[in-house]
Parts: sequence; C-alpha cells; structure tokens
Amino acid sequence: MKRTLITPQIAEFPNEFRSLVSSADVYDSSCSPEARVWFIDKDSGYYLKTSQKGSLSKEVELTAYFCKKGLGAHVLEYISNDKDWLLTSRVMGEDCTYSQYLDDPKRLCDTIAERLRILHETDPSDCPVDRTVEYFAGAEHNYKAGMFDPSYAYKGDSFKTPSDAWEVIEKGKHLLRSDTLIHGDYCLPNIMLDNWDFSGFIDLGNGGRGDRHIDIFWGAWTLEFNLKTDEYRERFFDAYGRERIDIDALRVVGAAETFG
Repeated sequence: MKRTLITPQIAEFPNEFRSLVSSADVYDSSCSPEARVWFIDKDSGYYLKTSQKGSLSKEVELTAYFCKKGLGAHVLEYISNDKDWLLTSRVMGEDCTYSQYLDDPKRLCDTIAERLRILHETDPSDCPVDRTVEYFAGAEHNYKAGMFDPSYAYKGDSFKTPSDAWEVIEKGKHLLRSDTLIHGDYCLPNIMLDNWDFSGFIDLGNGGRGDRHIDIFWGAWTLEFNLKTDEYRERFFDAYGRERIDIDALRVVGAAETFG
C-alpha cells in the first residue's frame, strides 16, 4: 500500500479530525481519483478517507458489517457535510500488492482463492445490502449513459458493441443470485495479509449479499493485472473449487463489467 509522507494542511480537515492529524505523521495513501486517503501513524494506526458527499455511506455500512464478522476494520467516525469523511482503524499488515506476496505468485494465488472461498462460506442472511440488484441497476444505468469498455469482457468473449454485451446480460442475469457474502471488488489491493496471515478486507463499498461470481471474476482479473500474466487463472479456479464456478455466470459478470 502506497504511503507518501506529507505535511497536511490542517484547515482542509473537519474539526473532528484536526487534533489527530496534527499530532502524528501523516501519509498520503490515495490510489484513485475518486477519493483521498491518509494513513495517520499514531497508536495502532488510522485511515482517513474522504470523497464526495454521500459516496461513502454504503462503505460505512458494509465496513461495520464486515467488522462484526471479524473481516474488516472498525468504523471510528463518519461525517457527511460538504464531503464524506470516514475514519477507520488500521487493518494490520500490507495489502497483496506488497513485494513479499507478489514475489511468490503461486502461494499468493492459492491464498486469495482459499480466503475467497472462506468469505463465501460466511452466513450472509443478516447482511443489509442486496448487491445483485444494485449491480445490474448500475450496469443498466451506465449502458444507457453510453459507458462501455469491452476490455473487461470475460476471456474468450469479444463485444463489438454495447448492445452485444447487454444481450448477454439480458439472457443470463438470472444466473446471478443474492445468496453469498461478497467483497464486490476482490482485488489484491483490497486484501490485507500480515506475513501471509489474513487480517481483513478494505474498500468494501461494493460488498453485500450477492453472487460469488462477481468476486471470482475480479480475483482472476487482479491476478492477471498485477502479475502481468494470465497463467494463474486456472490455478485460482482450482484452489477456489472449480465445481463451484459457472463459466456462463462469469460471462454475464464480464458483460456487466464492460459498463463500469
């Protein structure tokens, strides 16, 4: 996880966080243009995230839920004024893009596959968020808005037009259920390990009660993206449990992901 030591501009933080920020070393740990993240090196460590107003409410809800399951950070404070601000405890260790893990790709592949299977065996019955409904609603919204990136199609699929991808969704969306607790963005930067021991998940805004194939799709994708090779896809499927994977469902997820 990237951390760059900075001199924070205290005035840009809400009053509730100024004392904490001013009394510790602060590191910029942002990794996307949609949000800023700071690591505050005090006590056992804190992460402070800010984004546009209302954008972090779902992440707050899901982070608290995953924490209750022993799978994520503690939500310490959430403020929504002109922006959203979320303060959480640090999840110990480093994310899976850390060199210790990337340098042992077979073990990394098996570790994230086995950890995903354990997540998917967690009882989701009390989860407050039905992710599958939101998932297809988001895909439809972006389809109608003209967003389309065919590079996210599942391996072997090639969509020349948005209509081609949307047809796959229309014919196959019945294959995706809401019967599994999912992360929703199951990528290496969002999986925390402490010397190979699992310590928690971060960035849970896309999680909820959904379909396992969303996570399986992203697990295979992140291995290819971060390791610069697709040679671990089949190993990942085997380690997760190939008998639990429906390739047709993965094709539907790939079609949905072309719309962002």
